Amino acid sequence: MANSIKLEGLVYEAAADGSALASERAVTPQLVEDDLALDRSLRPKRLDDYLGQTKVKESLTILIEAAQKRNDVVDHILFSGPPGLGKTTLATVVANELGTSIRTTSGPAIARTGDLAAILTNLEEGDVLFIDEIHRLNRMVEEVLYPALEDYALDIVVGQGPAARSIRIDIPRFTLVGATTRTGLLTGPLRDRFGIVYRLQYYTPDELASIVKRSAALLDVAVEEEGALEIARRSRGTPRLANRLLKRVRDWTQVRGDGVITEDAAAEALTFFEIDDLGLDALDNRVLELLCVQFSGRPVGLTTLASALSDDPDTVEDVYEPFLMQQGLLVRTPKGRQATDRAFEHLGLVPPERD
Repeated sequence: MANSIKLEGLVYEAAADGSALASERAVTPQLVEDDLALDRSLRPKRLDDYLGQTKVKESLTILIEAAQKRNDVVDHILFSGPPGLGKTTLATVVANELGTSIRTTSGPAIARTGDLAAILTNLEEGDVLFIDEIHRLNRMVEEVLYPALEDYALDIVVGQGPAARSIRIDIPRFTLVGATTRTGLLTGPLRDRFGIVYRLQYYTPDELASIVKRSAALLDVAVEEEGALEIARRSRGTPRLANRLLKRVRDWTQVRGDGVITEDAAAEALTFFEIDDLGLDALDNRVLELLCVQFSGRPVGLTTLASALSDDPDTVEDVYEPFLMQQGLLVRTPKGRQATDRAFEHLGLVPPERD
């Protein structure tokens, strides 16, 4: 059973199986309550202010300008990719560039077809409808959405039984912007109705350093170039995480330092908060220690590893493993999870002899 939390018109779920605890980590890319005010104040409003994702920005600029010249609406857009890369921000930027309003909701929040009908009929011509986690839409709701996307119309059934009849209601032309972290869970018919599909990529340290400097300027925080880069290197390629770490480093320098974020201050602050030079936190390093020390580098089954961590297998697989695999610290083998030589080196251990 999961507890739903409604934040800023979006619905997030905190699982009761222990994975909710993982979402409270400093390095989680998911949006947490502590991020809300910071996210709102730091989000860019226009494409010129949006840093990174260069190809996506260039493409959006052309599509928006072309639609405006035709006095038409922009085709429906799907943003996919890991959390924290700026999908929600880009949706807002698109609306601002078009000079229209944006209506924000999420897949789980639209429980009934009537909810969707109410949203669509209240849109104005050219508005942007943003649906976060669109892969979690109810299938019946999804069916109602199809004619709205293709024909800008709602097909509603009135009455029941033999007397039932279908009526079509025209709705204003609009642009649907969908965001998903799980593209594979989107149904084929829904995915095919998006004329524009973008996959957002992780940011480079230099791109993140630019974001940190911009955010620091907005927060009136003094940060040096190398200090921004040090925060960027530990941010897992994710702007949301970079901004969160900036806030923590700012707090640390105000209490323990002189208020200026230098390279040494950033490194010391993040080490204090148990975020190492690879962006790993205490839980990540605990996984590596178990694989390298307790299991001596041998392959370990998922359930065994989860039991050793006192956590559930889904949390291990979905929360801990992906970044460790991206960094080349862990591999999945037919026999189980296994630490790589790089993991041993990261912990200051000698890699074992491989068969």
